[in-house]
Amino acid sequence: MNASHAFAHPPTTIRLGDLEVRRLGYGAIRLPGKDVWGEPDDPDRARALLRRAVELGINFIDTAWFYGPFVANRLIFEALHPYPRDLVIATKLGSQRLPDKGWAPAARPEELRRGVEDDLRTLHLDRLDVVHLRFMRTSGVPLMESLDALIAMQAEGKIRHLALSSVDARQVEAVLARTPIVAVQNMFSAAGSGGMLAKYSNSEVEAPEAVLELCSARGLAYLPFFPLAAGTVGKQKPALAAIAKQHEASPSQIALAWLLARSPVILPIPGTSSLAHLEENWEARRIVLSPRELEAIRT
Repeated sequence: MNASHAFAHPPTTIRLGDLEVRRLGYGAIRLPGKDVWGEPDDPDRARALLRRAVELGINFIDTAWFYGPFVANRLIFEALHPYPRDLVIATKLGSQRLPDKGWAPAARPEELRRGVEDDLRTLHLDRLDVVHLRFMRTSGVPLMESLDALIAMQAEGKIRHLALSSVDARQVEAVLARTPIVAVQNMFSAAGSGGMLAKYSNSEVEAPEAVLELCSARGLAYLPFFPLAAGTVGKQKPALAAIAKQHEASPSQIALAWLLARSPVILPIPGTSSLAHLEENWEARRIVLSPRELEAIRT
């Protein structure tokens, strides 16, 4: 492993089944235009950002067909194909976009199959590396019914590894009793895992810390989405500002460094449309936080 990619709080990499990635990825949700809808203001800048992410050493990208819709996937293809050998692209199913730019569940087996086919087509892949099944309680579709649809597509060779999103510990245990998974992607940040952001995004989960503990015990990667609380983590967690000043860093960098120190299974996936923020986020991996600082942020 390149020494320049080392993390202040190890490990530097994490395994997703037979895949290995650096422990700080990129979330593609900010690639499309406003409200995750349509084209970005500057598509060339978006493609340049993706190329820069790979140049920096990021080799894990989290995306979904419904980002845009289809826009994030297309930009990833245009910027990075043919894909670097070590690049892992994870996708997410269980949601869809409505004509009014709203979000809705899409968890029925036929909807999930269509989503897999859309991801394969727009990313120009023969098989998806990691597919997260996002559970939305409003879907009316039992988790296991959706899961079985993905297991069937995995058997067909369309999916390499399965993962979950927005689930509690009991659901993770139930799924593990039926099939292996490699990751759980839940809302999680220094600002907490609940509140209005979780409610608005249908991401509320019972006992979030219990999910992280279970992932640690089972050796599953834990991917916090909205790791910067949609850009508000500094306002929601005042302790970050004073610690950031001591390190000559930004509160967002301290929030990411805290996640990396919080558990060796955590793989944050901050999203941004700014090249400066991308590089700032990547530099957060170098920040060493003391036990006292870690506790001040956690409490």
